[in-house]
Amino acid sequence: MHRMLGLAVAATLAMTMGAHAHGPARLKTEQTVVLDATPDEVWQVVGRFDDMSWHPAVARTEMTPEGAPADVPEESTRVLHLKAESGDPTITEKLMSIDPDKRQYKYMITDVAVEVLPVTNYSSTLQVKDKDGRAEVTWKAGFYRGYPNNNPPAALNDDAAMAAVNGIYQAGLDALAERFGKAE
Repeated sequence: MHRMLGLAVAATLAMTMGAHAHGPARLKTEQTVVLDATPDEVWQVVGRFDDMSWHPAVARTEMTPEGAPADVPEESTRVLHLKAESGDPTITEKLMSIDPDKRQYKYMITDVAVEVLPVTNYSSTLQVKDKDGRAEVTWKAGFYRGYPNNNPPAALNDDAAMAAVNGIYQAGLDALAERFGKAE
């Protein structure tokens, strides 16, 4: 009996230690706002993958290939040049799918310095739905922290990654609420 108990404890400890050595878990976040505008009015602003000027952190959007049309094809790439006091921090994103009928697009980050955004393997969906005639904007993502190994530095841990993405989403949704008004 004592031997069985000892084996059970040893197996439990081995599984627990193995779980810690596995690495980070995929993080997820989702934010929503209901705006005092129609879904079509809001989609005209946020639905253009080639123009993210509605977000206060974005100085300009550069499309690849240069001069890509407003109805950008899937697999198009945009480079977001961020507002900064020095340098030219950028985030490169690839459009994975766009569905104007659902007022939704999905994209992924293909290149970003972890000093700019402390995440890796980031993918996201931006969608505008009809909620009683008002625009409900939902922005959600899945990603890993910027440091893929165990014991990350504070600037690249799970909390830093979540705070950074949530901050970006909140700033964008706040800008839309300022532009269109928040539905009561």
